[in-house]
Amino acid sequence: MSIRHGLLALLDQGPRYGYQLRSEFEARTGATWPLNVGQVYTTLGRLERDGLVEPAGEDDEGHLFYAVTEAGRTELRQWFDSPVPRTNPPRDELAIKLAMAVGVPGVDVQAVVQSQRRHSMKALQDYTRLKAQALTAGEQQNDLAWLLVLEQLIFQTEAEIRWLDHCESRLAQHASRSVPAPAPAPPATTTGRSRRSRI
Repeated sequence: MSIRHGLLALLDQGPRYGYQLRSEFEARTGATWPLNVGQVYTTLGRLERDGLVEPAGEDDEGHLFYAVTEAGRTELRQWFDSPVPRTNPPRDELAIKLAMAVGVPGVDVQAVVQSQRRHSMKALQDYTRLKAQALTAGEQQNDLAWLLVLEQLIFQTEAEIRWLDHCESRLAQHASRSVPAPAPAPPATTTGRSRRSRI
């Protein structure tokens, strides 16, 4: 998540101070990725150091406003114009957990998958309910932004559930190949009855 570019996008709409930026960022994203004010001011300090924002005065209450510079607008446009790279995917805790569970003796990987599926299904239900509420809330800009974030979460969770189904299938295939084949039955011995039938 690029907090840096998110703040630049908000400042592109006019000067703001830290708490305003935090509130607007969370309003746009439905507080899916909450920020603390310290994080906002640390990011603003880096943006100022890099010449992308500059101080823009104070209000009567002493809030320091920041404004985006031309260099900041240029970086923001480049961010919007460039695709998000997939060459270095972010670490995924669930993928790491399953990869580790496969090699650890005594871990029931199927149980790990099933537990995660239950959790993901509940999350999907919650996101779907929130989407229904967002659709009835209105057509304001923040509602549209929140709706887009919610739909991304829904699609991502649906994909995770499909992946968990695939993992379960893959684990079952692996288990069936790992089971040793039963030993061949010993050759049948001749019984007394079969001997008599030959006489």
